[in-house]
Amino acid sequence: MSRTIWIGAVAYDPKVVGIWEGMRRYFHEEARLPVEVVLFQSYEAQVAALLALPGEPLPRIDIGWNTNLAFIQADAWSDRRCRPIAMRDTDVGWTTRIVAVTGGPVATLADLKNRTLALGSRDSGHAAILPVYFLQREGLVEGKDYQTLRFNSDVGKHGDTGVSESDVVRAVLDGRADAGAIGSPFWHAVRAGRLVPEGALTEVWTSLPYNHCMFTARFDLDPALEQQFAKALFAMSYDNPAHRTVLEAEGLRQWIAPQLEAYAELREASAQQGFLTRPSA
Repeated sequence: MSRTIWIGAVAYDPKVVGIWEGMRRYFHEEARLPVEVVLFQSYEAQVAALLALPGEPLPRIDIGWNTNLAFIQADAWSDRRCRPIAMRDTDVGWTTRIVAVTGGPVATLADLKNRTLALGSRDSGHAAILPVYFLQREGLVEGKDYQTLRFNSDVGKHGDTGVSESDVVRAVLDGRADAGAIGSPFWHAVRAGRLVPEGALTEVWTSLPYNHCMFTARFDLDPALEQQFAKALFAMSYDNPAHRTVLEAEGLRQWIAPQLEAYAELREASAQQGFLTRPSA
């Protein structure tokens, strides 16, 4: 039997415990792979554990289930030696949507001039980092051409909780902000679940697509162990009812190979906004 493979994940919601209990059960009972899971309270702590060297007073993990920002940070801080393993089919093609009150003063991107845009937590790629970056490419500079109202309500979770996006939507509806930036999955949830009065919000602008989460291997992980993990992961099938329960809980139908091109904008945006400056020990 292989040595234990230690996986890191962030406990951004109580449901994470159940998801990883199901994943661990699959690895042990079906894939016959000794996987154990460490739950962290922040992606900063998880990335530090992924990059920890022997002798450092930190826990060490072999693989991290990272947000797109955490993946880019691990990649940058390991001098591109950390290795991407797999992502969800639903991690492909995310977009940021700017929404505003229907019939209000903001109907186009140009209408944001001299107005207030609500943003989510500062470390959320989809609700803060990328909106500022994409708007700058459109000629709208934060603090110069528009003001921001930021909701740093789940810092450390990289926007996973959705709390800050809820704050953004509330701010737009009650008039504290003229428009707000949210990720496409949250926007779809708002519309599908009728979480706001029907027709109350209008989508003003949609960003270029980008990708989200990534399983990331530490730079010195034995490639044979990485391959065993990847093989077991890709063997999960939505057609298997036991697998489907876990897959649906984690929000996917299929694990897919890394698609790296669509991280370029977040990499550039993160560098510009200081997110690739490694914290001092």
